[in-house]
This record gives sequence, C-alpha cells and structure tokens, in this order.
Amino acid sequence: MTTAAIIVAAGRGTRLGGDLPKQWQLLAGRPVVAHACDAFRRAGVGLILLVVHPDDMIRARQLMEDGTEVVSGGSTRAASVRNALDALEGRGMRRVLIHDGARPLVSPRLIARLLAALDRGVAAAPALPVSDALWRGAAGRVIEAVPRAELFRAQTPQAFDYVAIHAAHRTHGSESAADDVEIARAAGLDVEIVEGDETNIKITWPGDIARAERLLGELPMDIRTGTGFDVHRFAPGDAVTLCGVTLPFAQRLEGHSDADVGMHALTDAIYGALAEGDIGRHFPPSDPQWKGADSRIFLEHAAARVAARGFRISSADVTLICEAPKIGPHAEAMRAALAAIMTVDPGRVSVKATTSEQLGFTGRREGIAALATATLVSP
Repeated sequence: MTTAAIIVAAGRGTRLGGDLPKQWQLLAGRPVVAHACDAFRRAGVGLILLVVHPDDMIRARQLMEDGTEVVSGGSTRAASVRNALDALEGRGMRRVLIHDGARPLVSPRLIARLLAALDRGVAAAPALPVSDALWRGAAGRVIEAVPRAELFRAQTPQAFDYVAIHAAHRTHGSESAADDVEIARAAGLDVEIVEGDETNIKITWPGDIARAERLLGELPMDIRTGTGFDVHRFAPGDAVTLCGVTLPFAQRLEGHSDADVGMHALTDAIYGALAEGDIGRHFPPSDPQWKGADSRIFLEHAAARVAARGFRISSADVTLICEAPKIGPHAEAMRAALAAIMTVDPGRVSVKATTSEQLGFTGRREGIAALATATLVSP
C-alpha cells in the first residue's frame, strides 16, 4: 500500500447554517464527509486519514472502516494537512491525495485521472475552466470586467508525491495558504492541471445539500464484476461442506480451512470485483489461526468490504464442478446459506452444478472445482 488519502474535515463551516459543521450535516441520510470517504474506498485507496476537529473525534470514529484512521486537526487547514502528512511518515507512502471533506461527490474516475497524472510528475490538481464572465465589484456595483482567459476553478482532491509535498509543507512559512497547490508551487513544484468534474461540488452555502442530493441521484452507477475459481482434493472422511451446507459423503475435502470450495470461489470473486486480491491476501494460509476455520469468516469479511467501499452485492453465481455428491437437492439450502452470510436477498444468489463428463480430475472423482461470479453496484 503506497497511496493514501487525506480528507480534511476539521473546519467549522458556519456559512451553511445549522447546528453542525457542514461536513457532519446529513446528505442522503449520512454525514457529508462519509460520502467522501466512500469515494476513495471505491477507488481502491487502501489508507484514508480523516482529519477532524478534536470536538468531532467521537463522530469520526463512527465512520471508521478497515483502512481508515482519525487524525486531530490543527488551527488552520495547512496545519491540519501537515498533521496528517506527519502521521504518514515512515509508512512507505509514495503518493497522497488531499481532499476537502465538504466535497462529497468526488468520483473514482477523477481519482484515477489524478493518480495517472502522478505517473508523469510530482503534483496534479483538478480544475474546470471559467466559462462565465467575471467582474470585480465594490459597494454592490461593477467596477471592471476581469479577463477569464487562463482562469480555472480549483477542486480537490489534489495529488502529490508524498515526499515532495511533505517537504513543501515543512518549509512553507504561512498558515494562510488557500490550498495545497499554493504550498506546492511555493516550493517550486510543477502542478499539472487535470480535468475536474462539474458534479464535484463543495458544500458551502444553504441549498448546497439539496443540490448535492439531486446530483447524488443522477450519478452514473458504478458496476463491477469479479470471478473466482477454486479447487480442493478429496481425502478420507465422512462429509463435505459446500456453500455453507454440510453434506454426508464418503470423503471430505482437504484444505487449510474447512475447504468449502464454493464459498472460497465466491469470496475470491467479491475480492476480485473490489480489486482487493484474494483470500490468501486477507487470511494467509501460513497463519495457523485459520487452520480448520469456517469459511463463512472469509465471506463475511468480503461482504463487509463491499459495504465499506460503498457498494452492494447485486448478484452472486456459484457453479460447482463434480461427479459427486449430488448438488441439486441441496442447492436451495446453499443459496439461503450464502445469502444469509452476505445479508442479501436469496433471489440474488445462484448455486448450480455441472459435471466434467468424466474428464479430468473432477471426472475421476479426485476432487471438486468451483467457479463463481459476483457483481457489485454503487451507489
């Protein structure tokens, strides 16, 4: 893990009104900043540092998922970012994305564009060209027109080489910097402009929450599909466990855990859709604590990662490949078991079986193979 996101949410945000700072007000039933955290999880950023005011620590800890940490903010935005950068020191980070917690609608596509830009340089930031006429005014009257050529509306997240931006923050002499691009440029860093998103609005004024809720309903659905495949050989025994159901049988399946080949394939399919590796990454077979473990532990963890990343399981399909035992009589019980573990409707889960026409190791009844597909959707 070499990329981290810093979400700055330590301000008080009084212009919006209400009893809470803007980042903690509800948007579609969840705090504004929670939506920002979801976006980085969906984008596959493995470490998120949420920087909050000391008074908001309890609220922040309610948002904690795997890979999310809370950092205490400073008296200024620059100080808050610096606290988070300091917290990353010595942890092997190469890239960091610094984002305003009041921008809840940042898209994984924008994050991907910024990370791609870091392959070319040390800093990148999203912006949109100014298209409206600009005026300078005073006392309620227009004083002069301002040329809009070469002017951009800045957004976050702003992306940096970690070492470079950390050094820039340490040497910057002012606490009043508007954003991290200003600090980067003061240190001589070249900042690439990346195309921003019109929907990446900042919650600032009364009415912005309602606007964000409208935009949230219009965002394109993020659909992901993953596949999983697993094999386990037979060994002497008296039962097999398949898709959470134990079947009496003349043999058992051999494996480090309970060798539930169907559940293993499905778990890997979910991890694959999230681009989070496989079971071995999360539950290493070299760790003795997982010897003989119930495979539902693995599937529960994968399903929890789906929720943590802001997705839901739309469908899951498992195919068991074997000559025996007979799967058909038990398929409905397997569907129900998998659905209960993943907390989804059984109508979204399929379990079926096929033979290999007596070909290969499954045809020779040496073991069972399983193929699975999982589809995730968000929002």
